[in-house]
Amino acid sequence: MRDGRPRVTRSRGLLLGDIPGILRTPGSRSVSAPAPLILLSPPPLGMRKAYPRLVDRARHCAADGFATAAIELPGSGARPRLPAAERAVADLRRAMEAGEPVGDEIIDALILPLVDRAVPEWRAALDALLSLPGVGGPVGYSGGVISIGTRLAVVEPRISAAVLFAGSFVPRAMFAEARRVTIPLHVLLQWDDEGNDRQTALDLFDAFGSQEKTLHANMGGHTGVPQFAGDAAARFFTRHLK
Repeated sequence: MRDGRPRVTRSRGLLLGDIPGILRTPGSRSVSAPAPLILLSPPPLGMRKAYPRLVDRARHCAADGFATAAIELPGSGARPRLPAAERAVADLRRAMEAGEPVGDEIIDALILPLVDRAVPEWRAALDALLSLPGVGGPVGYSGGVISIGTRLAVVEPRISAAVLFAGSFVPRAMFAEARRVTIPLHVLLQWDDEGNDRQTALDLFDAFGSQEKTLHANMGGHTGVPQFAGDAAARFFTRHLK
């Protein structure tokens, strides 16, 4: 139970072309009363590793009456490796182990090709998901690589609101895209997130063009988001998607 409501859900695997995913819907929804949809973008670790966190988020969303879907990111999990991305990861690790700054070339090579591949896949997934009985709009986006969420917020008009996790490297090119974002945003920032540039996250938040944008910053490392911060994000979606 959450807030006195039964946590009755239906969960199933997805296969969108050759892209694996997961769909969870509230048990109370029907074709005549479809559930609003939240896209849960996983971190680029593979959904198997991120599964416990994704399931927990999906269960909480279902308790609030939302359907959720997650798909495996390009180059993650069982999907084919991306050699250029793996070279960028190796360069990133070498720089960090040597205590050197992570240069723009490494960040661009790591993030921009991922965004270019992932965003069209998410849009195709959204086409398929919204054709399913019991799933409808409005649509929200939550989590993952913040540059993917930024691009989606610009190019996908069906997304009405987004919760973005400020815990990944940001190419400079994304700042121009951030200024074009107009949907309501709720940004989560872990203040002590090792390996990520806090000032870049703050600058990106400042660049977003949305009239409604909230920065929810908490002490702690990358995976230490407190429960009350997650509850605030849930209220944000309830406010904008219902």
